[in-house]
Amino acid sequence: MEISQSTQFVAFVILSILMIGTALGVVLLDKIVYSAFLLAGVFLSISGLYILLNADFVAAAQILVYVGAVNVLILFAIMLVNKTENFQEVKGRWIRQIATALVCFGLFALLATMVLVTPWQLSVISPAIIENTIVTIGKHFFSDYLLPFEVLSVLLLMAMVGAIILARRDLIPTAQKTREIYTTSLTLPEKPRDLISSGK
Repeated sequence: MEISQSTQFVAFVILSILMIGTALGVVLLDKIVYSAFLLAGVFLSISGLYILLNADFVAAAQILVYVGAVNVLILFAIMLVNKTENFQEVKGRWIRQIATALVCFGLFALLATMVLVTPWQLSVISPAIIENTIVTIGKHFFSDYLLPFEVLSVLLLMAMVGAIILARRDLIPTAQKTREIYTTSLTLPEKPRDLISSGK
């Protein structure tokens, strides 16, 4: 993506303000539904920053995975939960708030120090010369990182099967012992078979 530096700077400032504003809304708003919608705004702002960095594949993956899957799952979980209990004040809540503020301030100071210490240098290579990121990632996936890629796919499949088993555990029938065979409510009754003599 070839755009002027002034346009890149303006887009960066706008996306940064949107990201910081929506992130503060996620933390500070009382309504959890509003926080979930603002979280989608955070993800979209991050994808915009990836586009400014010419990382088109990462930007698309950010939108598809985080906005299209994770955030929608969070919204479904929020809307399906039946909130019947009223909010009650927790004793010693101010201690937790102070501890949270200290941790957040420490993380902010660490990130700010990293930003100030890191020597940021602009690349002299034109973005048009750089090969397409999707082609490059595909080459690395199916050449250098083929084994980790396949192992990760197997692990994700195992996690999905485990999640299905945990979610459907209430539908698994209990085994009952009839005579010497364990049967369940899903076992089909067998028709008694007559023995056929093999002799003439």
